[in-house]
Amino acid sequence: MRKFLVACFSLLLLGLSAVAVGAPVDINTADAPALALAMKGVGTKKAEAIVIYRKKHGPFKSVDELAKVKGISKKTIESNRGKLSVGKNR
Repeated sequence: MRKFLVACFSLLLLGLSAVAVGAPVDINTADAPALALAMKGVGTKKAEAIVIYRKKHGPFKSVDELAKVKGISKKTIESNRGKLSVGKNR
């Protein structure tokens, strides 16, 4: 249990440091905890749905493609657009 808590705390600190410096989260490489932490209105289940969709359909070409994920609305995308990226080479 202690290892689990340490791992969760480490992920939290990592995510907070990325958000604190304003670095966009790459939706093609971020794991579910990082997505949930970075995106307003997106919890663990929706973040996991993003990762599952990405694994099944391949990398996102744009942030707008998040609308194809069940539970992710265009409003959610718009409120998080500045926090998200699809990587440098996409």
